[in-house]
This record gives sequence, structure tokens and C-alpha cells, in this order.
Amino acid sequence: MDKEPLELIRLLLARLERISVDSYWAHRASGVRGLLLRALEKLETGHPSQKSRLDTLIAKGFDILEKAAIEKSL
Repeated sequence: MDKEPLELIRLLLARLERISVDSYWAHRASGVRGLLLRALEKLETGHPSQKSRLDTLIAKGFDILEKAAIEKSL
């Protein structure tokens, strides 16, 4: 696996963790974080993962971050 997706997943995990618990998006972020953590574990141990599934999880994580940031700015 390329190093870049692993670093992107780690960065995304760190950002999702920082969403305020008061945010509507915190619960959704928690679920996506759990799925990303499992995917990261599999990748780090050399188990293959479906690229489309990983891409979907990453996109969902960024979507939640964007919506949480919009919510915070209102």
C-alpha cells in the first residue's frame, strides 16, 4: 500500500477526533472514525482492502469535517 493513503487516513482520524462533542456531527464522526481505524489496522498489517470502500470512507470523513466546520461557523 502506498504511504500517502495511510498518512491521509491518519490525518483524517486526528481531525475527526477534534470535532466538538456538542456538534451534531460528532456522533457520525465517531462511526466513520471506527471504520477508518479498522481499515488502517488492516492496511498496516498487510491485508488488502477494497480501494473503492476506502475511498468512500475517506470521502465521508471529509464530508463530515466540512459540515462540522460549517456548523461551527454559524
